Amino acid sequence: MGLVQAVKGAVGGVLADQWKDFYTVPAGLPSTAALFAAVPQGTNAGRGSNTSGSSNIISNGSKIIVPEGYGLLLFQDGAITAFVAEPGGYEWRSDDLNSQSIFAGDGLVSTFIKQSWERFKFGGQPGSQQEAYFVSLKELPDNRFGTQSEIYWDDGFLNTQVGAVTRGSYTLKIVDPILFVKNFVPASYLQPGQVFDFTDLDNAAASQLFNEVVGSLAPAFSLYTNDPGKGNRITKLQQDSLGFAQSLSAAVEQGYQWKSDRGLAIVKTAIVSIEYDANTRELLKTVQRADALSGSRGNSNLQASVAQGIQSAGENGGAAGLVGVGMASGMFGVGGMQQPATPAADDPVAKLKKAKEMLDLGLITQSDYDALKAKALGL
Repeated sequence: MGLVQAVKGAVGGVLADQWKDFYTVPAGLPSTAALFAAVPQGTNAGRGSNTSGSSNIISNGSKIIVPEGYGLLLFQDGAITAFVAEPGGYEWRSDDLNSQSIFAGDGLVSTFIKQSWERFKFGGQPGSQQEAYFVSLKELPDNRFGTQSEIYWDDGFLNTQVGAVTRGSYTLKIVDPILFVKNFVPASYLQPGQVFDFTDLDNAAASQLFNEVVGSLAPAFSLYTNDPGKGNRITKLQQDSLGFAQSLSAAVEQGYQWKSDRGLAIVKTAIVSIEYDANTRELLKTVQRADALSGSRGNSNLQASVAQGIQSAGENGGAAGLVGVGMASGMFGVGGMQQPATPAADDPVAKLKKAKEMLDLGLITQSDYDALKAKALGL
């Protein structure tokens, strides 16, 4: 009985595998799918009867449609035999006996008699495995990262160690599909009906990538904030998706060799939040105050502060208040009028030095300074 079934299976399988077919992307794939098997179309609008062909044999003459944004990997008995990166329609041709088809002009003897005999040896099954897989060449979104506690790094701008809790996402791209499949994809995903998805919580390989990204965040922040070309500004992290992605990709490559060993690269990042620790927040406040008081803006702020002080003194203390302000700030001009103040010392050199500082800060005019100079020297 076993021999009869084997003969029946061998002959029936050969007949079913003679038909040409269309292979394309399966329906209903998520946008984050990275690798999946091409599927035969079988039927179309109720037409077509090629529903009994072997799942691991592709007949010569069959057409494989490669959509935009995908590459095609061809396998023969577990080995990668070809890769196509251009979209379009391709015809399958193989020298393997199991792919021979009378519809592809391979002849009757080799395609029917020889195939039946070879399949009989394997109990009616084809003694070969041929597969086609699509691999995404697009940016794959929604790969998330996050830390449960503070991470710390040496910040080039603040010149100290800073810490923060952060979360965000990144886009991932398969830059070397052959390397990706050979070195990273588990064998369980190289099966019909399986989909390798980086965002799948049950995908242990994808979970490993998540852990490696989290482990690379601190070095990535350090690379970014210590790069003079990026201005060494910690506050630019959330605005520079490409710049920080380069730092994160470099840190991941340095620590885990994503690109060189796995054919993967981080393209863009989106940092959703950075919650700095208390010490870092205080440092950032100090930097903001220093920025506000630097350069011409600082002079403007200082003049505004002096003017506010004069107004407050006039409102609260009358003439005495104005005298108090004058003693604190030396001699200065208000509304073009010289305001006398009692100097802290009678040393003319000290008076001139103080007046020169006020002139450099823009608090008095050149004519005010000349008048002060003449008075201090008794001219």
